[in-house]
Amino acid sequence: MFDSYRSNTLQYDPVKCINCGMCTTVCPHAVFAPGENEVRLADYLACMECGACQMNCPTGAITVESGVGCAYAMFYAALTGKDEPTCGAGDDACCS
Repeated sequence: MFDSYRSNTLQYDPVKCINCGMCTTVCPHAVFAPGENEVRLADYLACMECGACQMNCPTGAITVESGVGCAYAMFYAALTGKDEPTCGAGDDACCS
């Protein structure tokens, strides 16, 4: 079973990266970091699967299945009127 607290759907192909840095600009959790020749995947588990990196990557180096992780939990809570969005508990939760 998929555990969104221990893994996510983010996939990054550094061979396709042109080091434009758009993913580092749009990612709210600093999943990507500047690198010398290509962007580095700095914190894989911090990905909340919002899909911003994928939408802004001009080469298709990044894929993520948005709508399954923390971003989904936050949007769902906001749309359903819950007081506090959660996608997990404890120190490992990415948006608690």
